Amino acid sequence: YPPISPGYPPPGSAAMAAGPPGRPLPLVLALLGLLGQGSAQGFGQTRFICTSVPLDGDMCAAPAAGGGSAEELKSTVLQLRETVLQQKETIMNQKDTIRELTAKLGRCESQSVLEPLSGEGKGGGAGRKGGGGPKNTMGDLSRAPAAETLSQLGQTLQSLKTRLENLEQFSRMNSSSQTNNLKDILQNKIDDLEKQVLSRVNSLEEGKYSPRNESEERGKIESTLTSLHQRISDLEKGQKDNRPPDRFQLTFPLRTNYMYAKVKKSLPEMYAFSICMWIKSNASPGMGTPFSYAVPGQANELVLIEWGNNPMEILINDKVAKLPFVINDGKWHHICVTWTTRDGVWEAYQDGTQTGSGENLAPYHPIKPQGVLVLGQEQDTLGGGFDATQAFVGELAHFNVWDRKLSPGEVYSLATCSTKALQGNVIAWAEANIDIYGGATKWTFEACRQLN
Repeated sequence: YPPISPGYPPPGSAAMAAGPPGRPLPLVLALLGLLGQGSAQGFGQTRFICTSVPLDGDMCAAPAAGGGSAEELKSTVLQLRETVLQQKETIMNQKDTIRELTAKLGRCESQSVLEPLSGEGKGGGAGRKGGGGPKNTMGDLSRAPAAETLSQLGQTLQSLKTRLENLEQFSRMNSSSQTNNLKDILQNKIDDLEKQVLSRVNSLEEGKYSPRNESEERGKIESTLTSLHQRISDLEKGQKDNRPPDRFQLTFPLRTNYMYAKVKKSLPEMYAFSICMWIKSNASPGMGTPFSYAVPGQANELVLIEWGNNPMEILINDKVAKLPFVINDGKWHHICVTWTTRDGVWEAYQDGTQTGSGENLAPYHPIKPQGVLVLGQEQDTLGGGFDATQAFVGELAHFNVWDRKLSPGEVYSLATCSTKALQGNVIAWAEANIDIYGGATKWTFEACRQLN
């Protein structure tokens, strides 16, 4: 039989009603039913993909893939763009860092010819609180910039001049032609040294200073300073027999890690103390450490320090109290600090007047005995571990320690040089009790007579 086309026979026609000749109607209906079933099955196996297209979009350009892949691609592109921007920013920061380090390296190279005398050591000081293992920094010099180095040389010259003036005054009272001749020779040497320093400054300003002539010039200055110190020290030894044992001062002209004085006697166990002294400094930033007391296991048992731009502080067993002193003006000042272990109460006096007080400073912690008392340096280890940045620069005298709290009247007597003033019953200021090292010097000092 020929295939039956759709729409044939037409509905309602005679053929549909009667069927082909010789065919019963039920057979025709059965065949039509089979055809319709097959057509439905074929239609059900077909799959369609629907994609949303914007109203103004091109239907022919609609992607055949699913929308999820497009979103993932877009997200990946955004992430890559963000990564590129971050890397670009990192590169810019690294360029800035490289430029900064290059500039610092250039400054270091330009200043290397001005390193202080004999500065061959590599040791570095630890912070105030210590840190790391014990360090052998003895003999090192701080790497000071050119301006600071020249300033320190100027301070050294001024110190030598002052000592010569004292010797001149002494020689007037004890006329000696030999002493006067020596004074004249030393004065001429100081004048020559000043000319050398001035020449060095001029060379620096003109940019003509080179490592070759710097080494030669440094040797000349070092030799001259050594000779001056030795001759003045010899002259000052002649004064010692003619002055009371407490009429002297210590001078620390340079910020180094090897110049200091050591008190021969240690401190006993103390439940209270008073520490007083005359002090003079104009060092910046911070005058450094006038004294430090270290015991086994605790380098900061008792410390007086003005470090960097911080105010002066007193440390007891690593506990800190800020002291309201204003003394960094190049003038002599008398200062006292009193403390008692009960409630950790402390008081501070400047020039005979109480300037501050507080409590809870290491309460109920007695000062431990059998330690090392150093003037002019902060100890990071027992008797050593000095850091040049914390060294004291200036002059110090009449350092006395009591194992009790002085009254305001007693402090005032000390500050006004009263005849009733007492010496420390634990540490008394006397030349025989103090050894000096590294170029620190002793010379005559009379409180309230040569102040400022």
